Amino acid sequence: MTPLIAEFIGTALLVLLGNGVVANVLLNKTKGQNSGLIVIAFGWAMAVFVGVFSVAAISGAHLNPAVTIALAVAGKFAWGNVAGYIVAQMLGGMAGALVMWLMYRKHFESTEDSDLKLAVFCTGPAIRSLPGNLVSEIVATFVLVFAILSMVSPKMSLGAMDALPVALLVLGIGVSLGGTTGYAMSPARDLGPRIMHALLPISGKRNSDWGYAWVPVVGSIIGAVLAALAHGIH
Repeated sequence: MTPLIAEFIGTALLVLLGNGVVANVLLNKTKGQNSGLIVIAFGWAMAVFVGVFSVAAISGAHLNPAVTIALAVAGKFAWGNVAGYIVAQMLGGMAGALVMWLMYRKHFESTEDSDLKLAVFCTGPAIRSLPGNLVSEIVATFVLVFAILSMVSPKMSLGAMDALPVALLVLGIGVSLGGTTGYAMSPARDLGPRIMHALLPISGKRNSDWGYAWVPVVGSIIGAVLAALAHGIH
């Protein structure tokens, strides 16, 4: 398997399981309906664990354009490989969202609330205030990337279980910082599925909220770059 295919598959697994837990909690007539934020946060943590564990040995398991850019800024990844990784991650995010929709298609049809259908695919603010929402995404991604850069130090290694600290990190961010915007922290996780929401024939869907779509993209990249610069100082 090549690194680009690994990034595609790893990101697809991450989004399939991550968006899958959101579908399980939000959509009507599922086994997990209304089980709450804790279940979503735990499900996303396990999604990250599966994605990272599956392909870390092949591609480094960035699975996130913001992480790829941060590693390049930090001098830990070649800039010449950045574009290919980002394309693979975005396509993987779209593929994962597609499979999730196919699995939960009947539950989408059973759900009347178009806002919930959008929320299964991508994030949105609890209180809409674009400057504040942007800051939320910057802070959450800063925490994610700063911690990841510390974890990849040769002094910090659990061997095959290196994916576990990343999963616990995402769980912590979710329950602590996820209440404002849903902690996207990744264009592949948010923009990729949002594109699929726009393209797929989802019954009773609303618009894909393109006026907000830039916030998780720009916020995650800014937060990641700031984390890389801060890690270089520290």
